[in-house]
Amino acid sequence: MSTSCFAMRPISSISMKPYNSKSSILNTSSKSSLLNFASLTTTTTLNLNKSFICKSQDQPLSQTKQSQAEPSETVKVQELCVYEINERDRGSPAYLPFSKKDVNSLGDLVPFSNKLYTGCLQKRVGITAGVCILIQNVAERKGDMYEAIFSFHFGDYGHISVQGSYLTYEDSYLAVTGGTGIFEGIKDLPHELVAEHVEPSLSVEPSPAAKACEPHAVIAGFTN
Repeated sequence: MSTSCFAMRPISSISMKPYNSKSSILNTSSKSSLLNFASLTTTTTLNLNKSFICKSQDQPLSQTKQSQAEPSETVKVQELCVYEINERDRGSPAYLPFSKKDVNSLGDLVPFSNKLYTGCLQKRVGITAGVCILIQNVAERKGDMYEAIFSFHFGDYGHISVQGSYLTYEDSYLAVTGGTGIFEGIKDLPHELVAEHVEPSLSVEPSPAAKACEPHAVIAGFTN
């Protein structure tokens, strides 16, 4: 089983750093929509043992053009933490070597889908789903450059979509391209999505009830 960590804030940008357990922290402003995200930073390899620590700027992009002498607008920041866990029961990821070459090459595809849990690991949230298109094998860096397109699905709450260059050998920057439901115009996030999170580690496990998708351990309309 592998896990990973993500963070998003609809103000300007996100940075994600690797651990061996993937948790996600979503920081949001009540005065901005996810459609105003500028970039997302992620460091990982395309194996399944990847995780991230996520940080983000807390100043709107429009304010960066203003004089530093001007007072910055106060924004309300909310933090949403979710764990993405590959329990190896979805056949993910699938490597499709369309280039038919001995090394990873342009055109190879990697579809993937993993499970999402709340940051406290007490509820099943939904899934991630997407595809990575291999653009270039970078032999001197012992890694690859992909174009990644994927979404975080939160059941009845909606979803968040991201896209961008995904590097397996250094930090990457992905744009948050949009959101639906509560992520289209964020106000106050539901309490079950902003509960105190468990710190990322190799030993994190969702609760047995969440893994079993028991009625009290899932969010409404959770995506399976």
